[in-house]
Order: sequence, then structure tokens, then C-alpha cells
Amino acid sequence: MPFLYRWSKSIQSALLGPACVLCHAPAPLTQDICADCKAELPWLQAACQHCALALSELAADRVCPDCRKRPLADRAIAALHYRPPADWLVTRLKFGARMPHARLLGDLLAERISAVDSPRPDWLVPVPLHPSNLRKRGFNQAERIARRLAEPLAVPIAVGGIERRLATERQSTLAASARRANVRNAFACDRDLGDAHVAIVDDVVTTGHTARALAACLRHAGARRVDLYAVARA
Repeated sequence: MPFLYRWSKSIQSALLGPACVLCHAPAPLTQDICADCKAELPWLQAACQHCALALSELAADRVCPDCRKRPLADRAIAALHYRPPADWLVTRLKFGARMPHARLLGDLLAERISAVDSPRPDWLVPVPLHPSNLRKRGFNQAERIARRLAEPLAVPIAVGGIERRLATERQSTLAASARRANVRNAFACDRDLGDAHVAIVDDVVTTGHTARALAACLRHAGARRVDLYAVARA
């Protein structure tokens, strides 16, 4: 069956061109989603400028209560709410290796970043996976999304020297109270980021503990500014 499915999809693509990943209607050549499905995505509008948490349209300063005390990032940008169908797109990429989803999610995030008046970073830093998890999954979804961002934003990806040294449990399996401890000291950076502006790239931000732990590591390595780019915000 998998062979027949792939064969039928290749015939469909040859005859009809690319199809929308959500409704399977013919999609523009430049993206994997049709205009109607794209318009109906759960776009994140008003959000905290430091953690991308959704806020009321009436919020004047665009800063959430937590970030008034301790900002998660210098600037946080997310494209979507983490709800259907964005959650399906992310989970099928992460656990089903649907690589067209990485292209689409990267494109959507690039569009959102480009629409925001914010200086471009010197480096993109995908949230790293521990080597054991990377071997098991076969790819890092954050790195695949970052690849898609690099060209339109004209920002290189920081390759090497930034690693996840602890094989932490999946954050999604833990209670919120346990997530901070789970990623404490999880990351290491042995490259000199002296005075660099970097942007962490991730698929989803939930509590922000992973991003905060990585940001602290990058600042310790000399980064003067750490932004956060995420496809979706829970």
C-alpha cells in the first residue's frame, strides 16, 4: 500500500501539479497550501513582543505580565496559534516526517517575520536535539524549518558548536511545573557569539522553558541579543 500511495501521489503531482497539504486541491507552485486554507489558518495576531503569548487586541504595550518581570526573549515572533490545523501540521512533521510541512511552516514563519519591523539577526539557531533523539527521528524539525527561513531572510544558520548535551524527556509529556527542571543545563555552546544578535528557531513554544534555557546558554557564550522565531505558540 505505501508504494501504491506514493505512486498515485506522484502521478497526481505530474498531472495536476502540487496539491494543498490540507485539502489536497491544486496549490500555487511556490507553496504547499491553497489560498483558502491559508486564509483559514489560526493566525496569531496580537501577541507579547517578548514571548509571543496571545494577548487581547486592546493590550496597549504588547507585553505579558510574566515578561514585564523577566522577558523570555528580546523579540519573539510566532506565526500561528497551536491549534487545528497548525498542530496537525507540526506533529505530522515531527513524528511522521512529512517534509512538505517543514517547507510550508518555514514559509509561513518567514512571511510573518518579514512583516514585522525588527532587525535581522546575525545567526539562526535551531533548537538542537540530543544525538540519541536525532538518530531516532532522523532529522531535527527546527533545523528543517530554519533552513527554509535562511534564504528569504538572508540569515545563515549557526552550524556546529551549539548542542543539547542532556537527553531530556519530551516537554509535551511533562506537567508545566516539571518542564523548567527538565531543560535546566540541557544546552551547551562552545562557539564565540561575541556581541552577536541570534534568533532561536523552534516549531512550537508552550511554556517557554526550552527557549529560555537555550537563550541563557547563548547569552553566556556572548550573544548580546536573543530573539525567538516559532511557527506556533500554545
